[in-house]
Order: sequence, then C-alpha cells, then structure tokens
Amino acid sequence: MSGLPKLPGFSFQDPTQTKFNLQQTFDLCNGYKIPKVSYCGIGGKDLTVNTVKYLGNRDPVRFDPSLIYGRTRSSKLPHFTPHYVLYDQKCLTFKAFFKQSVVESPNEFFRVRHVNIIYFLEDDTITVMEPKTPNSGMDQGRLIRRGKIPKNNRGDFWHWKDLNVGKDIAFYGTVFHTIDCDLFTKEYMASQGIILNDPETVPVDPYTLNRQIQVQSHFTKTPPADDKLRRFLEYDGKILKFKAVWDDRENEHGEMRKFELLYFLCDDTVSVKEVHEKNDGRDPYPVLLRKTKLPKRYTDTPVTYPAIYLELSDAEVTEYYQPKDFLVGETVFVLGRDMLLYDCDQFTRDYFKNALCIEQKPPIAIEKPKPPPPPPQIPPHNGIGSLEDSLQNTLTVLPKPPRKDVMKQILNANKYLRYEMVMDAVHPEDTIRRFILNYSLADGTCKIMEPPIRNSGILGGKYLRSTLLVKPGSDPLNPDYYSPADFYIGAIITVFQQRFKIVGADLYVYRYMQANESKFPCEVIENMRNYMYNKGYLKDDVDDTLQDNLDNERRWDMDTEDEPRETEMEKCLKELKAGAGRDLQYEQARRAELVQQYEDSLKRTPQTVPYGIKDVNTTCRYPVHVGELKSTECTEDEAYQSYTPKHVDTPEEIVAKYYTGVLKDHHGICDGTHPIECADPPPIYQEHLEKEKPEKPTPLMVAKPDIPPGACNVKTVTFADDPERCNRNRYDLCDLETKKIHCECTDYQKC
Repeated sequence: MSGLPKLPGFSFQDPTQTKFNLQQTFDLCNGYKIPKVSYCGIGGKDLTVNTVKYLGNRDPVRFDPSLIYGRTRSSKLPHFTPHYVLYDQKCLTFKAFFKQSVVESPNEFFRVRHVNIIYFLEDDTITVMEPKTPNSGMDQGRLIRRGKIPKNNRGDFWHWKDLNVGKDIAFYGTVFHTIDCDLFTKEYMASQGIILNDPETVPVDPYTLNRQIQVQSHFTKTPPADDKLRRFLEYDGKILKFKAVWDDRENEHGEMRKFELLYFLCDDTVSVKEVHEKNDGRDPYPVLLRKTKLPKRYTDTPVTYPAIYLELSDAEVTEYYQPKDFLVGETVFVLGRDMLLYDCDQFTRDYFKNALCIEQKPPIAIEKPKPPPPPPQIPPHNGIGSLEDSLQNTLTVLPKPPRKDVMKQILNANKYLRYEMVMDAVHPEDTIRRFILNYSLADGTCKIMEPPIRNSGILGGKYLRSTLLVKPGSDPLNPDYYSPADFYIGAIITVFQQRFKIVGADLYVYRYMQANESKFPCEVIENMRNYMYNKGYLKDDVDDTLQDNLDNERRWDMDTEDEPRETEMEKCLKELKAGAGRDLQYEQARRAELVQQYEDSLKRTPQTVPYGIKDVNTTCRYPVHVGELKSTECTEDEAYQSYTPKHVDTPEEIVAKYYTGVLKDHHGICDGTHPIECADPPPIYQEHLEKEKPEKPTPLMVAKPDIPPGACNVKTVTFADDPERCNRNRYDLCDLETKKIHCECTDYQKC
C-alpha cells in the first residue's frame, strides 16, 4: 500500500494509533545533549531501517557477547564529558603566509601576506586571521570566517591531523604555507603522537621592505639646557618687581620720579613703568620702556657700527642685564637714565634667597619724613546743644550723633542711686528745703526733685531735669562729671553755681557699693557704712554676722574639744546651785543615754562572723569560692541624698544578709542533721560521660552582692535636742571626718 498514489480513497489510517509525536533527536547524559544512535518513527513505531533487511556488514559490531557468555564484572565507568565540553575554548594556532599577485603595477608583482590559521578543537572548525600592518592599504582582519573547510571533492573536511609546520594548505583556492605554531599546538600534537617539522623563517615582503628603506630616519637634537619652551612653562607669570627712583633734580625743573622695574623670568626681558601720584600734572601713560631685553652697556658699540642707526641688534650688544644685577641699593642704567633700586616685593626677595643665594638689603628711605599734621583745634562751645553734640559736629563734615554705651544702658536700665540733699542756704527760708538726687547708672545723668512742704510757699516738684553735672573748675572742652564716688554723707556738690550738701542716702546705695568696691574709695564706703549703721539699716546684717561668728566658734569648739564647753550661764547656775530643781549633769547623761539607745535601735547586729562564713564541723571538699567584693564607697551624687533609716539596708546589712544565706546552704551540705558523705569531684575528662545526680553536693559559687546606689546614707540622723550636735549631721558610713562605730562581730570594708 505504500506504492499507492496520494489521492482521495487511496490513503488508509490505522484507527488504533493514538500517538503521533516525533521522537527527540538528542539524549541527555550527565546534563549534556548527545545524538541518539537509534531512532523510531511517528508514535513510537519501528522504522524499516532497523529491520534485518537493512542489516549490513558492520552490524555484527553491535553484537553483545554478554547475551551468550553472560555479563562480566563491570568496572566503574569514568565521568562522562562530551567532546565539545572537553575541548571548549581550546584551539591550535599556526603561523602561515600566502603570496598575492599584483597586476598593472611597476613597483611590485606580488605581496607576502602573513596570517594565523586557528583550528578550534571544540567543533573542528577553522578560521584565518590576518594581523594588521600599519599603512598597508589593504583590508585586514578575518579573511575566512569560522567553519568547516572542505578538503577535497569527496566531502572530506580539514582535520587537525592534516596540519603540520612547513606544509601547503589550500583553503578555497588560496594556498597557505605554515611556518610555525604556538606552544600549546606543539604540546597537543606531541601528546597525540604527531611530530611537527622545524619552524621556518618568515619571508619578507619586498614592497614593504622598499617602503621602509625609502622612509628617511628622523634625527632629533637634544634641546639646550636653557630651552625657551621649558623656561616659559616653568617661569610664566613669575616676575621680579623692583621699586626704582630717577633723580633728575640736577637739571632745570627736574624732580625725583618713581618707577616700577619688572623683570620677566620667562624670557629675560625688562619693562619699566612710571608710578603716577595724585595731581602730579603728567600724562596718564605709565610705560617708559616696553617689554624688551635691556642692554647693560648701552653706549658700548663697535667702531664699525654706523651711528645713524638708532636700534641695536643682538650682534652689537655685548651683555644684557640678568637677575643677579638687580640688587637693592644698586644703580641700573635704563637707556641713559640712572635709576636707584630702593625696594622690592616679597616674591623677589624669596627668589633671590632660594635660587641665587643672595639676601636683598632692607628698603631704603628716599623721601623726607613729612612733619606730623598739627592737632585740630576744637572751637569753643557756643552754648547750643550739649558739648558732645557740638564736639561731634567738628570731627566730620556730615554731623553724626555721638555714640552711646548700649551695653551699659541695657545692664543698668532703671537703676538709680538716691541721695538726700539740703541747700547750702544763704537765705534763712531755704534751710527747710529738702532735695532728692537721682543718679542714673545707665547714662550717668542726675535728676533733682524737691518734695513739697505744706504751708511753706514752695511748690516743689522737678528742680533739675536729667543732665550731666559738671564739676567746678574742670576744663570746658573736656569736662569732668560727677560720679557715684563723689557722693557721700557730708559731700558738697555744685549744681549750676548752687551748692548742695548730701545728708542722706538710700540703702540700695550701700548695697551697690558692696557689690562694686573697686569703683569707690575705702573712705566713701566706710562713710556710707557708718551712716547706715547709725540709721539702723544694718541691724539684720550685724545679727547675721554675729550669728555666723558664733556658729563658727561653736563648730570650732566641737571639732577641737572632746567634751562640750559649758556656757557662762551654766557656770553661773552651777556656782549658785540654782536651776529650778534641774540636775544638769543628770540631764546631760540621760540625753546621751537616749541618743545611744536610738542609735542602737537603728543598728542591726549581724548573726554571722565576717562575710557570713565560719568553719563547720565536717571537713568538706567542696569549698566556698568567694569572689572580689564590690566597693561600698559612696559616690559624690549619693552623699547628699537622704533615706528613711527603717526601710533601706546599709551596705553592711546587705553583705551580711547575703553571706548569711550562703552560710545556711553551706551548713545544709556539710553540717546538717544528716551529713552527706563528701567525695572527690570527678575528673574533668569524665564530666561529659557521667551525669550528675540531683542530690550530689556541688561547690557553692558566691558572686558579688548587689548594693543599691545611695545605700550609704540610710543612717543619716539629726539630733535636734542635743545643743552640741543640733547643727551637724552624723554620717556613720560616708563622713570621713566623723569617728566611726562598727559592730564588734563584723569587719566589713569601710566607706
């Protein structure tokens, strides 16, 4: 039925066939795709090519002897790696050349072109690359793209076994002659049993050789040390600047003129510019000599030089000025002008010092010192406005207000010193008048007010507005004003030819003097203190001073004497045997007893010996390891805190409680009612083999007890009934100046 034509009615379909899929071409082996050896048809049907009909002579190779003789013991197969993975990125490189004919050229008939033949072992492909030659004029690079190159007409391809050194290889009609190969190619060929021929010499292209001969060799001269380009790059913008003066006063209408002499280090040229002064009457063109080389001997010309020529060339000049010729104090000849160098800038001085090892002289004074301007004469005050305003108008053309001390006004705002004054009366009716002087600390002005007096015929009120009071006899142009140091009890002041006497002052005046003693003489302060004391204003100050003195004496007595000193009243009552039935010694002893009982009630006697550890009856191999104790020293912040003594434990009590618990645990192990037999602890290497029993005793590890901050002040007690200790606090733990009382059974670290 296979020979029937493909026409309707001649095609028959198998109804039992349900699969029509095509078999894959490759199999996966260790993650690599490998072509299949046998194939099947559509839907998994066997192909006729696999039948006995197509069995050839080579088919017996597929015969499996294990079907007859049985399977042998197979060895471990090596790890499968496909061919293209094993030889990935590995290639054989041969150096070769071919001759290319050149027609219609009289200079050459052929060219020798060098190429690299690269054989890729991965897929047996070949490519030909030509290295680039400069100025060759030909397209170079890849000559034959990568691929399998046919060897003959029978369908064979070039293989690496066909390649060797010194062999002609034809690729697509072009014959390449191999002359050498790389090291990897030699090693690979030797590993495969192929012996390569000896390398050959590379032939020379005649045209390229002719071109190289025709090209002239370029010879360069070594530039001299004083190269212009080097000097330009090194010294561009670096100029030696000198100040010079030309003294032409010997001639008629001559004068002394100043110039600037600039020496350019990049090309050894000199430029001279005139320094114009204000209103000198000269043209505003400063350049005297443009930038050019300055000859050192301008008139030294050869005899054959024609005098009609005004410009000198380099052939006629014997020597030019150099940097070493420009020194401060020397004279330089600038085309017939003698110029004295009297100064230079700092860069020039540094250049001469560092480069030429020459120290320039200090500047030379060439001008006569000008007489100092006469002091300005201040005109007398015309009486209009204040003296400060009139003086400010004479200093500047545009009047400006005088400056004020703003900080002084801000710090002393609304601060006044008040004094009471009476008039140094000439008339009897002025004797009853009283005046109040208000001195402002902000601006130093004084204001005088007069309190009204009934039935005196004097209205009172403002006597003088705020103004500066000038002392009599002072300079009118530099007046001296009244200050608080001039105001004291009994002082006479003159206010616009009227004399006043200070008879009183406010208490704030004395307080201000105490705060600013450096501004007042001692006599003024003592005068004001006596006045305030006589008036009774300093009663509180005197009482406070006396009380402080008494407290200091009492504190000194308490610190220096062991027993309190009896007062004068107590001595008197003791001598007279009086006291309203009171026994002072008994009361004092009773008071001391009550104080001691109160202190004993605050103490908690520990029940253990130092650190709560004592010897036990049973000698135990499990000792108690006591670590380093924490310091119970009080910090500076905690020394002034107060706590309730009944609710906070002291550091001694905290340590005692902690070690008391340790003692109980220790007794339970080694001194209990049912003593436990103590054994040696197991070795270290057996600790991970044997599991400890719960009842087996272990060593007690004692850590450092935690002491809360501020626990040192829990015994701060104030005794108000005892006159000797009413103003002193006793710190049992932290006060180093007070004697400590410790329990007999404890020996803890003190604060």
